[in-house]
Amino acid sequence: MIWLTWRQHRKQALWTAAAILALAAVLVPTGLAMRSTFQDSGLGACLRALGHAELVDNGGCEALSERFRNKYDATAYLAVLLVLLPLLAGIFLGAPLVAREVENGTHRLVWTQGVSRRRWILTKFGLVGAVALVLSVGYALGAAWWLEPLADNGLGRFRYLVFDVQGTAPIGYTLFAVALGILAGTVARRVLPAMGLSLTAFIAVRALVELFARPHFLPARTLTYAIDSPLMANRFAGSWIYREGVRNGTGALVLPDGRIGCATGPDGSDSSGCLARVAQDYGPGPHTNWQEYQPADRFWTFQAIETGIFLALTVLLVTLAVRRVRRIS
Repeated sequence: MIWLTWRQHRKQALWTAAAILALAAVLVPTGLAMRSTFQDSGLGACLRALGHAELVDNGGCEALSERFRNKYDATAYLAVLLVLLPLLAGIFLGAPLVAREVENGTHRLVWTQGVSRRRWILTKFGLVGAVALVLSVGYALGAAWWLEPLADNGLGRFRYLVFDVQGTAPIGYTLFAVALGILAGTVARRVLPAMGLSLTAFIAVRALVELFARPHFLPARTLTYAIDSPLMANRFAGSWIYREGVRNGTGALVLPDGRIGCATGPDGSDSSGCLARVAQDYGPGPHTNWQEYQPADRFWTFQAIETGIFLALTVLLVTLAVRRVRRIS
C-alpha cells in the first residue's frame, strides 16, 4: 500500500515540493532583509524597550516604525500565497485520491485485491496526511519567522492572513483540506468536479470560522483612557482591536474609528485649547478614548481553539469518506 500510494501521488508530491522551494526562494531573501533592517535601524531595540503594556508613550518609536512600514508593509501581501497552501493541498492531494480511481474505473480492481476499502482509504489518508502535516509544520514555522518583524511593528499576530499562516492553525487547515478533498472525491467521483467542490467548501468553512466564530472564542476586553492622558494605547502590543473611538461624558461614541490626544500643562491646564475644541465638536466631557480588543497574550489560546475545530472537522470528514467509499459500486 505504501509503495502504491507513493507511485500514484509522487507527481503531486514533487510539484508540492517544487512550489515550497519556489516560495522559499522569495520569502528567505525578503525575510533576511526585513530582519536586518528591523535591527540595524534601532526599531527592534526601541520596541523591546516599549514592552507590551496597554498604555505607553508610542512617540519614541513612531518615526522608526513609519520608515520600516513605508519600506516593507507591501511585502505582507505575500502572506496571501501562504494562505493558499492548505487549499492547494486539499485540491491536488486530497481530491484526486478517490475521484481518480472511480473516474478511471480502477477502483474495481484495487478494492478486490485482499485490502478492504476501509483499510485502503485510511492508509491513503494516513500517508497523504503525514506528508501534508510535515509541509504545514514547515511552512508555519517559516511564515512565523518571516512575519515576525512586520508583526512586531504593529501588524500583530492576530491580523487576518497573519493569524492564518503561523502557529498550529495551518496544521488544522491542511489536514481539513485534505480530508475535505477526499470526501469531495467520493461525492463527485470525478477529479475536476471534486477539486471545484473542495475549493468552494474550503473557502466557505474558513470564512465562517474566521469571520463569525473566531471573534467570539473569548469575551473581548475594553480599554478606556482620558484624551489628555500622557499615555496612549500601545499599538505595538499586538492586540486584536475590534472597535475603537472617542466617547463623550454621556458615554456616546462620538468619533468612531479614531482617537484624540490633547497635551495639557503640568497643572492640567488646557493651554492649547484642545479640550475646549473637543467639547465644542463632540459635546460635554470628560472625553475618553475607548477600544474593544483581544489582548495579544491570547494568541495561542485562539490558535488552539481554531486548530481543535478544524481537527474535529477532519475526523468527521474522514469518517464520512470511509462510509461513502464502502458504498461506491
